[in-house]
Amino acid sequence: MSQDQRNHIIKTAGELFFRLGIRSVSIDDICHELGMSKKTFYVYFASKDELVSQMLQANVDYITAKMQDLLKTGDFRQLVKKFISHQEAEKNDVRRVPQLVYDLKKYYPRQFEEFQVSCFKKQKEFIAQYLRMGIEQGLVRANLNIELTAVFFAKIHSDAIRDFEVIESHGHSMHQLSHTAMDIFVRGILSEEGLKLYN
Repeated sequence: MSQDQRNHIIKTAGELFFRLGIRSVSIDDICHELGMSKKTFYVYFASKDELVSQMLQANVDYITAKMQDLLKTGDFRQLVKKFISHQEAEKNDVRRVPQLVYDLKKYYPRQFEEFQVSCFKKQKEFIAQYLRMGIEQGLVRANLNIELTAVFFAKIHSDAIRDFEVIESHGHSMHQLSHTAMDIFVRGILSEEGLKLYN
């Protein structure tokens, strides 16, 4: 069994899911897009459920790699700039596509919950590292409870994704929520010196 072929199926299925939603894309659709027989498909995946799980894991890996790339800068000021531009430009994150979230919540609740737990853990770790870097460079308040702050903001983000319908019912998008949450988060953690730079 080729891992490259398996990854190719996950990537192609993911592109269809992002474009059309998960529920409306069948295994037949995926096989047609790949030019592959269903028999060959089932060599790699036992079911659509398994494929969805693997697509979500690939998305977690993608998000994690993006966060690690952001941290590599080593400069808190550059990190903030990159993180904001990343938030605005990112379109390959399952959590930013309401149709995908809706389908996952309704038809794949177990996979969605596992995905949420994994994203929460990674995001919490990233925020904690982000805060430590800022404190070391004098731009984040030194008296901040790093672990609690990381849990708090990761939890807010996780709950907002789970209840995106509430946000949309008030006339707002996930993009607007991310931008506003980022602004509140940054202003809340910065030292006086950091706020001067931010403003």
